[in-house]
Amino acid sequence: MGENKQAGGLGQEIVTLLKSNIRDYMMYIALVLIMGFFAFKTGGGFLQARNISNLINQAGYVAVMAIGMTIILIIVHIDLSVGYVAGFCGAVAAILMTKYNVNEWLAILIVLVLGLLVGLYQGLLVTRVGVPAFVATLAGMFIFRGLLNLSLQETGTIIIPNEGFNALSNGFIPDITGGSIHVLTLIIGIVIAVLMIFSEIKTRKNKLKYNFDVTSTPIFVAKLVVISAIIMVIIWTLAKYQGLPWTAVIVAVVLLIYNYMLNKTKLGRAIYGIGGNAQAAELSGINVKNVTLFAFCSVSVMAALGGVLYASRLQSATPTAGLGFEMDAIASSYIGGVAVSGGIGRVTNTIIGALVIMSLTNGMNLMGVDISYQYIVKGIIFIIAVAFDVRTRKK
Repeated sequence: MGENKQAGGLGQEIVTLLKSNIRDYMMYIALVLIMGFFAFKTGGGFLQARNISNLINQAGYVAVMAIGMTIILIIVHIDLSVGYVAGFCGAVAAILMTKYNVNEWLAILIVLVLGLLVGLYQGLLVTRVGVPAFVATLAGMFIFRGLLNLSLQETGTIIIPNEGFNALSNGFIPDITGGSIHVLTLIIGIVIAVLMIFSEIKTRKNKLKYNFDVTSTPIFVAKLVVISAIIMVIIWTLAKYQGLPWTAVIVAVVLLIYNYMLNKTKLGRAIYGIGGNAQAAELSGINVKNVTLFAFCSVSVMAALGGVLYASRLQSATPTAGLGFEMDAIASSYIGGVAVSGGIGRVTNTIIGALVIMSLTNGMNLMGVDISYQYIVKGIIFIIAVAFDVRTRKK
């Protein structure tokens, strides 16, 4: 136990590492390949600062919804209503701000509470009434699609004039200087890289303390260098444009909260326990119904937040908002490594899955690919990801 010492040297260790962690690495490899392909096909346009910022803003609403969906999928349930819950919540926010002159921040709070109530309603159907999650949320999809259409029936598309609201998915964090390089973004990037390095070192020390296997020092150092370089390249690209989008900040905060909850709390352990074996979890003292209810409330709140980000992105509420959102959220989670059988999944990987899905959309839009072919390509990528997951788990 302890630090790995491969007989064949570093080369053999890298091969062994890739084989044993192929599931975790594949999504990163896929993202790099997709980005490289579109960068080549668009003459570098895909990787320009403006498009990277655009990609982050486009992926924001899918990312937060996918984080919530990950929790549901881990406990072997599903929520098909999140798309139209998002669309309806975005419409409610727009109506509150334009028709009733409600402050944008209060409107957002009201909408998040609305999402919580939706999750409570659907969670109670599943946990107390015994309606299967698929049926309860499929009914919810119809209900909230109808409510979305009713809410916009008289006005049609509602244009949102509130600058603070629209800045959530179109604005950037302010800078501390007025130069051509966004200094605050660079500082944030450096802080993120340093915190990541310290976190990885601390985790490695803890593993060595308890005699767990870890990678050799050269591999570990190389990993830190590569990750830090990727972070700083992205940050430098954004800093040369307008800086870090507010969308990235919102997604990062949500990601940190959920990652901490899943990995550092009893609730997180209970979620994984239920996903692994619900009956065993019940016998061990976990209140399966309450944890399941939390998961449904959580995913609906994230759907409401996704609806806010989408409405902010479009600067309007439209009757078509929510169409297919649930599919992107589910696909992001599975591409990110959530097990079809439940019990396994990480929200950090889900973000990569969301970037894969939205990179495909963004890149094909830049290339002018017809929307019909876009759906076909995303479907193929989705089935390949799930098939790969199933086959590697069997092995």
